[in-house]
Amino acid sequence: MLSAAKTQQYLRRLGLPAPHVPSVAGLFALHRAHVERVPYETLEIQLGRPTTVDPYESADRILRGRGGYCYHLNGAFATLLTTLGYEVQWHVAGLQPDAEMPAGANGNHLALTVACEGHTWFADVGLADALHEPLPLREGTYPQGLMTFGLRPSAAEPGGWRFDHDPKGSFPGMDFLTAPACPADFTERHEYLSTSPDSPFADTACVFRRDATELDALRGCILTRTGVDGRHKHELTTAEDWFAVLGNRFGLTLDDLRPADRDALWHKVHTTHLAWKATRSAPEDAAASFADAQRP
Repeated sequence: MLSAAKTQQYLRRLGLPAPHVPSVAGLFALHRAHVERVPYETLEIQLGRPTTVDPYESADRILRGRGGYCYHLNGAFATLLTTLGYEVQWHVAGLQPDAEMPAGANGNHLALTVACEGHTWFADVGLADALHEPLPLREGTYPQGLMTFGLRPSAAEPGGWRFDHDPKGSFPGMDFLTAPACPADFTERHEYLSTSPDSPFADTACVFRRDATELDALRGCILTRTGVDGRHKHELTTAEDWFAVLGNRFGLTLDDLRPADRDALWHKVHTTHLAWKATRSAPEDAAASFADAQRP
């Protein structure tokens, strides 16, 4: 449970008042606000600052104006929901990065379910370019803005569930178990993703933010905006432009970084970007590193 002060601070970050009682309408409002205001980001990995999957540490980082990736975002969100009176469960999940990789709940993702008003909802604020709102935990097809998602029983995990991403999304889908999980179930995979030099997150910075109709994705120095008018890419060539995009598009002012840390972050990101450009004739999809990072 978060303290009353931290709960109020978290809700201010989301731009929402304190709800009176748990409700489906409240859950949807919290979910929408979280994916719109708290970005999926891997900048701590680029900075070489190890994190944990402790949801209270993740919540504190969000309160400082930062984001995180799936373990951080869903862990903190689950803690906020529990504090507000919602019945939340963590689940071991596995994101399938492409159709050639096997499906299954290998622990590279944390999924959530929420029981509210007599129904169970699949909630996930850590899927980067996927959900804007929760989905009812029942088989079906669910349009959200420019994308359409699916839920069905998992073929890879009997008794579990399969989330099918929109074909325009960055990965085919994700499977999750129905059994409840805890932070310890994700520690080993998190350590690899956040500290191993072989992790794609260590190689390339990525940041995502979405709302009802648009998705912003930053991979290295390539900004991609996807909306009703199509997909547009823009290369950021200066530190000033890169940090301005982080602040203006993603709400990441990085006030917690010293000037030397900001310089080191830009140098690493830009150096990696130049090396990447030297090996490719055209920018690749900004969502690629998110899916790549889920590979076993």
